[in-house]
Amino acid sequence: MANTVVGVDIAKSVFQIHEVSSVTGEVVSVQVKRARFLQYFVNREPCLIGMEACGGAQHWARQLTAMGHTVKLLPAQMVKPFAGGNKSDMADAKAIWVAVQQPGIREVAIKTEAQQAVLALHRMRQQLVKFRTAQINALRGLLTEYGEVMPLGRDALAKMLPGAFERVAELLPGVLIDTLREQYARIKELDRQVLDIERRLREWHKEDEACKRIAAIPGVGLLTATATVATMGDPKAFRSGREFAAWLGLVPRQIGTGGRVKLLGISKRGDTYLRTLLIHGARAVLTSSKAPPEWAVNLSKRRPMNIAVVALANKMARTLWALLAYQRTYQVGYAVRPV
Repeated sequence: MANTVVGVDIAKSVFQIHEVSSVTGEVVSVQVKRARFLQYFVNREPCLIGMEACGGAQHWARQLTAMGHTVKLLPAQMVKPFAGGNKSDMADAKAIWVAVQQPGIREVAIKTEAQQAVLALHRMRQQLVKFRTAQINALRGLLTEYGEVMPLGRDALAKMLPGAFERVAELLPGVLIDTLREQYARIKELDRQVLDIERRLREWHKEDEACKRIAAIPGVGLLTATATVATMGDPKAFRSGREFAAWLGLVPRQIGTGGRVKLLGISKRGDTYLRTLLIHGARAVLTSSKAPPEWAVNLSKRRPMNIAVVALANKMARTLWALLAYQRTYQVGYAVRPV
């Protein structure tokens, strides 16, 4: 284990470094330019370096790990309680230095370039879907102003639009009709771009053994499988599937005092995107699958549907971790047996 602990507050151009000498006890707090950041650590003995998991942290973590240092990426909410006084780079670096030494702090897994590339594809696809939804809603609103109310669903919208354009063309100037047609053409172009990204994700999915292994789980498709493998990083970073589900925010929040514990709604911590995919997959299993889990169906009869959906998503998250951590294949009806 490295003796020297260093807290680093990274930024775009200037990084703040905070450490305390293990020999003299001297407090060192210096600013380092981006171009000279790696030079600061290149000739040093291996040390423990803490950084917040923010933009660029994964890149620097890989670089420092290659030098032989131990790097821990900490979520910002884990660092904030240790920051006192006014906010500054020096205070943030000191807070990181304190937080990285605390026991029980959940760190963010350091991802490879390939895993980050897959996550980048997911983020760009998510952004395109938001743009497409905004364009569709704007087109619906404009047509509603002229008495053309479009049905729900993109397929139904595509079927109704040609007739709607012909009807409003008799009442409106041609420049507006041309603009509306261009708006619809942008929507189709966004559809094409989304499909291109999904095609690239499918190619990576076919080559990755971990993705193919977990894709057999009901409710886990292309997006969920690739996002899980890329987001989780090393499965051994989690002690159990229960811890992974808690990291995703699929467990109840707790309020306890005086020995009494009250369970609330799910915590919604962790990666929102992956949690959303798991919940949508669980909802599809419960509502559309020919053979949904019997326990989940019985739960949905006793409790609200959303509770059953989240419970199934929690089960899926734990199964995902087990298959990835132990490199096993999915088996229907598998029961855990005590060793």
